[in-house]
Amino acid sequence: MTEDQAETEPGRRSVLPGGGGAPDHEDLRGGSRADRSRGGRRGRRSSSGCVPVLLVLAVLGLLGYVGVFGASVGGVGFRGVLPILQDRLADPEDYDGPGEGDVLFEVTSGQSLSGIGESLVDEDVVASREAFTDAASADGANIQPGFYALRSQMSADAAVSVLGDADNIISNPVTVPEGLTVNQTLDVLAEGTDFRRAQFQRVVDGGRLDLPGSADGDPEGYLFPATYPFGPDATPRTMLQAMVDRWRQAAETTGLTSGARDLGLSVQEVMTVASLVQAEGRGDDQPKVARVIYNRRADTDGETQGFLKIDAAVNYALGESPIARLTNAEIASVADSPYNTYTQQGLPPGPIEAPGESAIEAALNPADGDWLYYVTVNLETGETKFAETGEEFNRYRAELDQYCATQSDRC
Repeated sequence: MTEDQAETEPGRRSVLPGGGGAPDHEDLRGGSRADRSRGGRRGRRSSSGCVPVLLVLAVLGLLGYVGVFGASVGGVGFRGVLPILQDRLADPEDYDGPGEGDVLFEVTSGQSLSGIGESLVDEDVVASREAFTDAASADGANIQPGFYALRSQMSADAAVSVLGDADNIISNPVTVPEGLTVNQTLDVLAEGTDFRRAQFQRVVDGGRLDLPGSADGDPEGYLFPATYPFGPDATPRTMLQAMVDRWRQAAETTGLTSGARDLGLSVQEVMTVASLVQAEGRGDDQPKVARVIYNRRADTDGETQGFLKIDAAVNYALGESPIARLTNAEIASVADSPYNTYTQQGLPPGPIEAPGESAIEAALNPADGDWLYYVTVNLETGETKFAETGEEFNRYRAELDQYCATQSDRC
C-alpha cells in the first residue's frame, strides 16, 4: 500500500442533501457522443421517426408557396420569412473548448435538464440552454445532484462530459481564504476534510509537492487561495498539489514570469511583494501599497534608507497572527530574522503568506506615485492614507493614535 492509498482511509463527509441515490429528474439517454460533431457552433435537435422528414417537407412547401404566389405568412413576406426559418433551423449558440477559470456548480435534487441548462447559462458556463440540452440528450446523460467543478465558457459537450459522470461529484469543497500562511492553510484543510493535520504536514515536510523552481522547495506563498472541489479520491498530497497547480494557472493569467522580467525582478521577488501587498492593502489600495514597497526598496540613500518597516513581515518572523501595532520589544526580539523589515534592508527572502490574484496583479502593476509611507487610519474600514514625506506620515500616524485611543480592542 502506498502512502497516498493509506491517506484515503478516512471516510468523506458528503455535502449532498440526503446522500446519494438516483435523482428525481429527467433521465435522458440516447446516442453515442462519438456520433456528434466537435468544436464550433452546432445544433442537436433530438428527434425520431418521420418528424425530421415532415419538417423538411413543410419548410419546402412553405418556401414554394411563398416563392410562387408571393404570399405572406402572418403579414411577413418572403424576405421576412427566410430569416425566421434560418433562425429556427440554426445551431444553438455554443462555446468552443474546455473553458477557463473555476466555477463550483450545484445540481439540486429534482432539477430538470432545462433547469440545469438555465443555471449553467446564468453562471456563464455554457452559452445557451439549448446547446446544453441537445448535448445531454445526444449523450444520454444521467446527471446526479451534487457539486461539480466546471469552468467558465465551456462547450456544451465539455459541460456534459463532467456533469454526466457521477465520479465528478465533489464530496467536500473547501475554501482557503487569501492571506494565509502554510501553517494556517493546513489548519483549514484539516478542519474542512476528514484528514488529520499531521497528514498534510507530512506532505509539506517530505518535499512531495511539485513546486515551481522559484519556490526553492518552500510552498509558502504558492498554495493558492480559492475554493477547491476535492473529490472522493483526493488525498492530502493531491489536495495540496491542486493548490500549487492553481497557482500556476494564476501565474499564467497574470503574466507573472514576463511581468517580473519587465520589472527586473525574479518571480520569487514579485511573489514576496505580492504577499506583503496582500497583508497590508485592500482593494484599490493594493497597487499603491506595491508602489510604496518598490519606492522604499530603492530609497537606500533617502528618508527610509531602504527599510520597508512592514509589521506583517515581523509578525511572520514572530510566528504570530497579524498585530496592528508592534512594540519595540517585539521588533527587537527577532532583530536577526531576515523577515524583520525594521532591521534588514530590502525584501524578505520569500513570501510571508499566500497572495490572491489581485495582489499579484498589484505587485506586477504598481500605481504611479512618490509615496514612501502609508498608514491605515481606521482598522475597521481599512481606510489607508499615503504620504510622500515623514512629516506627512506623522500626521496620519497621529490619526491612528487617536483611533486606537477609542478603539483599543482593534489596536
